[in-house]
Amino acid sequence: MIKPLLAAVLCGLAAFASANAPDDNWNKPVEPFQIYGNSYYVGVSSLSSVLVTSPQGHILLDGGYPDSPQRIAASIRKLGFRIEDVKLILSSHDHFDHAGGIAELQRMSGATVVASPLTAADLKRGSMAKDDPQFVGSTPFARVRKVRTVRDGEAVKVGPLSLTAMYTPGHTAGGTSWTWSSCEQDRCASIVFADSINPISSDGYKFSAHSEVQKQYERSFAALEQASCDIIIAVHPDNSGTWDKLRSGKPHPLLDGGDGCKAYVKLSRDKLNLRLAKEAGK
Repeated sequence: MIKPLLAAVLCGLAAFASANAPDDNWNKPVEPFQIYGNSYYVGVSSLSSVLVTSPQGHILLDGGYPDSPQRIAASIRKLGFRIEDVKLILSSHDHFDHAGGIAELQRMSGATVVASPLTAADLKRGSMAKDDPQFVGSTPFARVRKVRTVRDGEAVKVGPLSLTAMYTPGHTAGGTSWTWSSCEQDRCASIVFADSINPISSDGYKFSAHSEVQKQYERSFAALEQASCDIIIAVHPDNSGTWDKLRSGKPHPLLDGGDGCKAYVKLSRDKLNLRLAKEAGK
């Protein structure tokens, strides 16, 4: 049987799916729900935010749009936690739809923001970098203070919580996925908060003209394929099949036997290969 919170989520998603312009509905609120153990979804319809909790404080991943923080904070409170107890906010990448709310969430919580060095520089500046495939001019968002940098493979900790940075560049040069383990009774699940590896760009940009970006994608594909990945939550949850899995009605619907990250990579690799073929006129 689907838990009541999951049932409420699915009702909200049905309304979301019926919208005429899905791109205008990325920021629709959905009911928060337990992913597994002490990990919870507190994001919006098409932009993931995840809360990992402990008695010593919590860790929040990503911040959505500039007007997402109130919705994220409301979801945290609805689950019985406090935004003021968030000690770290981890960033995936520096685009407006994932980083736009981080400064306000930091203000609300007093948390330190953690990001890769390249993403940290862009968060402090309040815009994406000029070498970003999607760059079309500055798309500003509120500048973030107190950004701590993290190395590839480095763990960040709050009390018993330990989340590890996994660099996954390509979509952005500083893109970072995050991995950790959450437990229920006698079973622990490895969770991957997967940054976008979607090869999209502004008009006129050619991936075929940027061999270094192609190499970044390949490194990211390899890292995600090799990751321990019982559960994947992509920064855009549709891309990891999150809502479809919830509809399955299974006791732990997001547990997929470790195939989720591989499927996520295949989707993006196929898109990149198709894009390169089109650019080559094939």
